[in-house]
Amino acid sequence: MVDTTELPKHIKTAQYPEPLIIPPSQEHRHTLIVLHGRGSSASKFAPEFLAAEITRSGGLVKTFPNARFVFPTASKRRAAVYNRSVINQWFDCWSLENPAERAELQIEGLRETTAYIHGLLEEEIALVGARNVALWGLSQGCAAVLVSLLTWGGEPLAAAVGMCGWLPFRERLEETFRDLAVSATNVNDEDPFSRSDEEYNSGVEDSLSPVQYMEDNPGKGAKLWRMKTLKSLSEELDLPVTRPQYPMSFQRTPLFLGHGTEDEKVPLAFGRETARFLQSTMAMKVVQWRQYDGLGHCYSKEMLSDIVLFVQEKSGWTVPKADSSASYL
Repeated sequence: MVDTTELPKHIKTAQYPEPLIIPPSQEHRHTLIVLHGRGSSASKFAPEFLAAEITRSGGLVKTFPNARFVFPTASKRRAAVYNRSVINQWFDCWSLENPAERAELQIEGLRETTAYIHGLLEEEIALVGARNVALWGLSQGCAAVLVSLLTWGGEPLAAAVGMCGWLPFRERLEETFRDLAVSATNVNDEDPFSRSDEEYNSGVEDSLSPVQYMEDNPGKGAKLWRMKTLKSLSEELDLPVTRPQYPMSFQRTPLFLGHGTEDEKVPLAFGRETARFLQSTMAMKVVQWRQYDGLGHCYSKEMLSDIVLFVQEKSGWTVPKADSSASYL
């Protein structure tokens, strides 16, 4: 279980059950952390997810024989939209059709869940290294994955995957970025988030306008605004803020986003806009967007097959031949 002794008191309030762990069939070399959707749990979600056929050879366990699957369960939270009934959810949310509505309900849960997911990442990275850990989520689990990825301060991950989801506070983050681009009038030498390491050593003069600065340093102005935009998200969630390195960790983590065109819970447009924002505004190096005709709020064999190919290609994970003389627990 994740050690919360070093977390702020308000982050310890949520109770997360022990994750469901599916050990690898061969030597443990990789880890996939997979988050279920709202109202579900690891015990409900994992069996059907792992049983889904991807290739003729079987499902995910056979496809990734060196992978340990970690299925966390969301804590019990009162859902405002259901008259405060208690359900498993990564964070409270008033409307999946319009996540921006009553967005303040999301803050406490996202704060606690993000800290919890970061703890899981640290545990698995200690075992196999960051480039051998992938983060994956469905629906609200996708939303939690994206926020956890954007606020992750460690090494880049092997990959991140989101199915049928969205990025919470996307509109607010876009507004923050636009405001910075329009209103910034200088580069503040006292602000540790205002410059990358290269800029600290380059002797860039203060009091440059955004336009002049970007003309003299192509692309660097946008880098500063991206760092500040991400800082605003961490501050909104009251998460630890450290001076980032550019490119930031999430920018170097390959991301796959898949969505059904007939999704009746999370509109296709929210997934598409999330992909656009992360790739264009936040400059993620690899964002693969796929939409699936006729698919509702779920995954499909085609989507899972695309995800497997993506993870294998971007992570470089290899599948060694099984050694009949070896036994892995």
